Amino acid sequence: MAVSVLMPKQGNSVESCVILDWVKKEGDSVAPGEVLCEAETDKATIEIESPAGGILLKTFFDVDADVPVQTMIAVIGEAGEDISEFLTGSSGAAEDSSVNEVPSEASPDVSVSSIPSVVSEQSSPSSSVGIQAGGNPVSPRARNTARDKGVDSSVLTGTGPGGRVIERDVLSAAASGAALTPAARAAAAGKSIPASGTGLGGRVRLGDLGTPGADVSLMSPAGVFAGQMDFPGPVTETAVKGVRKLIAGRMIDSLSTTAQLTNNTAADVSSILAYRKKCKASDPVLGVSGISLNDIFLYLVSRVLKSHPVLNSHWLGDRYLSFERVHLGFAVDTPRGLLVPVIRNADLLTLKQISAEAGRLASASREGKIQPEELSGATFTISNLGAMGIESFTPIINPPEVGILGICSSVLRPVQGDGDIVFKPYSGLSLTYDHQLVDGAPASRFLVDLKKAIENFDLFLAG
Repeated sequence: MAVSVLMPKQGNSVESCVILDWVKKEGDSVAPGEVLCEAETDKATIEIESPAGGILLKTFFDVDADVPVQTMIAVIGEAGEDISEFLTGSSGAAEDSSVNEVPSEASPDVSVSSIPSVVSEQSSPSSSVGIQAGGNPVSPRARNTARDKGVDSSVLTGTGPGGRVIERDVLSAAASGAALTPAARAAAAGKSIPASGTGLGGRVRLGDLGTPGADVSLMSPAGVFAGQMDFPGPVTETAVKGVRKLIAGRMIDSLSTTAQLTNNTAADVSSILAYRKKCKASDPVLGVSGISLNDIFLYLVSRVLKSHPVLNSHWLGDRYLSFERVHLGFAVDTPRGLLVPVIRNADLLTLKQISAEAGRLASASREGKIQPEELSGATFTISNLGAMGIESFTPIINPPEVGILGICSSVLRPVQGDGDIVFKPYSGLSLTYDHQLVDGAPASRFLVDLKKAIENFDLFLAG
């Protein structure tokens, strides 16, 4: 009997995977557990194994295809077996009604039963679709469909629970005509709207409407650029795919679904620099010589967050989850792109333990050996660009988290001493937070407490 092969779900936050290579081809014999293909998420590379033995009768996606999880990608059976039942709707995503949506990136020490259930997208009664400014919460599947259809999901009125935008809202908007950018929509009255435009996914942009002052050539793909403008040299056009494409989508989703604001301050890092120097020169038997400045920041944030639980939360649109434990994500630059491994229960670990775990996760990320489950479930994230000499930047939140801290390089600043001006090393701290849940005052109080902990690190350790 023929069986289907589904794109496996890789944690709650992974919505799709890109097929890198088909190890087996149509007509090949396969054994149970044998690798059929390799796929890539925005976090890791995975191998998809055969659930049964037989012949690979059909594959439904080519290499580089971005496939939603729980979608049928192949059929395995006996030679000559009828697989017509698998061919109808084979390339579509699995029905939402089969699984209720669970808040993504939920903490590992919070059981599913403790999380309030979310009504399936299919359970909401049908209603008309409208367009409004401001936007509503958007389901992960609706965001994927909106990207594919070139629809701006942030301006749709949702028909799901609590006004949530669900897939059928996106499909209805796509079927109603060409997708317009907000600027084009505002200027569209009385103008002829083309069937497709030069924007992302064929969206109609302001210049496509013939609006005076809008140069269409400046909004066109590279091929149009080269044909209409005199460039000083060759132009190379590169398709965006794989991890880079997935990361790009997540960054846009983050900025379009959250109200991000960044507060900046700086802390005197003399104390932690002195401590780091002692560790580096210590007896190897103690096992602390490898402790880095980033390890110290991870340690301090895991402790200070305990006094600011609102920042150690997940925002779910109509409610939020606050976590007792701190599961700390930290950004790692790898050959495949930016990855964010997670230190579980960081608030329970010693500085030495945090250093060891951060080193293990960072190495696994760079070597491509990191496991998907080690890249999900963060409740707060740190991004450290200090080693690159960056003095200020605005980190982007990884939803459903509500905060991310940027660590900047150390710069000497003049400070009034006892009668004289002295220079001390200060590192910038940039906290981006979701203003939907976190206000400016509690965000600032977190930075103030973190600054005190950094500047009095020796006393903080004693406590």
